[in-house]
Amino acid sequence: MKYLVAGLGNIGSEYELSRHNIGFMVLDALAKASNIVFTSERYASKTQFKYKGKQIILIKPNTYMNLSGKAIRYWINAEHVPLSQLLVVVDDIALPFGTIRIRGGGHNGGHHGLSNIDELLGSQEYARMRFGIGNNFPKGKQIEHVLSSFTSEEQKYLPFYLERMKNAVLSFVSEGLQSCMNEYNKGIEPTALQGL
Repeated sequence: MKYLVAGLGNIGSEYELSRHNIGFMVLDALAKASNIVFTSERYASKTQFKYKGKQIILIKPNTYMNLSGKAIRYWINAEHVPLSQLLVVVDDIALPFGTIRIRGGGHNGGHHGLSNIDELLGSQEYARMRFGIGNNFPKGKQIEHVLSSFTSEEQKYLPFYLERMKNAVLSFVSEGLQSCMNEYNKGIEPTALQGL
């Protein structure tokens, strides 16, 4: 059984640690934990591994965020992965920093990457994991906010959240969407992060 996990972001070293690239960061964490490396393939950097008998294909589209659907449509067809076994990992300014929201479908919320995926797949019925990057920016400065790096305070907690999202991906594959949502949509109290 195959699963396709797509982490969204922008290619280029200038974007590497930006808030908009949280999808890339989660997939990099998965690859590192599994001791695998990405190779440059059509429309994306790609790698794969097996987990509990399931094959997990990871892709980081190289088409830039707003055209992410091109890579996802290509690889979902090339690998014959049903929409129910697709998970897209993205940032979300509507959620406070550190909030994780996993859903089985729904509106793109104005996220250009999700909007392009919806358009090219002709469906919104695929799972997505959104990570809150907050909306603490002056009016009219949304683009600067999403393309800038996490603050030093946020970076302190980022490894914890990347580990949590990595585990959520594995839960989605091994336990299913509902179980994954039940476990990882729970908020984490700030006291749980003390000492990190």
